[in-house]
Amino acid sequence: MRSLLEALAVGPVVLDGGLSTELEARGHDVSSALWSARLLRDDPEAIVAAHAAFAAAGAQVATTASYQATLEGFVAMGVSWRQAERLIERSVILAREVQGDGWVAGSVGPYGAMLADGSEYTGAYVEELDIRALRAFHRPRMDLLAGAGADVLACETVPAAAEAGALVAEAVDLGMPIWLSLTTVLDDEGVPRTRRGEPAAEVYALTAGVPEVIAVGVNCTAPAAVAPTIAAAAAAGKPIVVYPNSGETWDAAARTWTGSPGVDSDVVPRWVEAGARLVGGCCRVRPQHVAAIASVIRSPDR
Repeated sequence: MRSLLEALAVGPVVLDGGLSTELEARGHDVSSALWSARLLRDDPEAIVAAHAAFAAAGAQVATTASYQATLEGFVAMGVSWRQAERLIERSVILAREVQGDGWVAGSVGPYGAMLADGSEYTGAYVEELDIRALRAFHRPRMDLLAGAGADVLACETVPAAAEAGALVAEAVDLGMPIWLSLTTVLDDEGVPRTRRGEPAAEVYALTAGVPEVIAVGVNCTAPAAVAPTIAAAAAAGKPIVVYPNSGETWDAAARTWTGSPGVDSDVVPRWVEAGARLVGGCCRVRPQHVAAIASVIRSPDR
């Protein structure tokens, strides 16, 4: 099988959508601090079924149910350290069951995801954690996902330059391919910035010349912010990854979304023309939306 990087050199690759969104739509409770990671222990077959739905829709990459699966988070829920390690490894095994001929991306969510308080959309915790502490937090899970056979680590929804730097440094130490995906907003002048307010282009520039970073881009960001962020990411000289949310707003206190789900697939050709090579969806993007994205990408008219 070709490496994911080799595939990106040929053309766009279709990502999956919001795994937790799909699980919730299928009747599973994802309201705990562990979010969908709880099902790694309680109902692994539900995760397989959700992966299968995205694969049937045309997704070529299965992103593991490990975004919120941290050792510390599992232990806080009464799971032993060793069992927590096995559950993180299981996330890769379950994805591989479905995506045998495709690729498995080990999801590495930001520190704020473990806090389950919406701080991945502010990055406020970097005021208290330096890069060394962030590296120490991320390394065990990255190691477990890599060891379990993930093809790439999806370092995603990254809200701050310091955390991006920590993840890139750990990838280099591991010798493991990653993609670095920020969650961005546009300032009053239309410039993409991290949730901490740093220019996104400066963060992407950190990855230039780092072979372990095979793609850079944006996720869990409103579709309207994607095109400017692609332009900011292009200067890094790498393939670009794009998987926005639906544009809805997450209310961390009420733990609910407001707005309408889905991504308008009509904008996908413009993203691809601008350099997007990994394209899918994040929160509130379901298999039918991924199917529409896949259809556009594979259209002979594109």
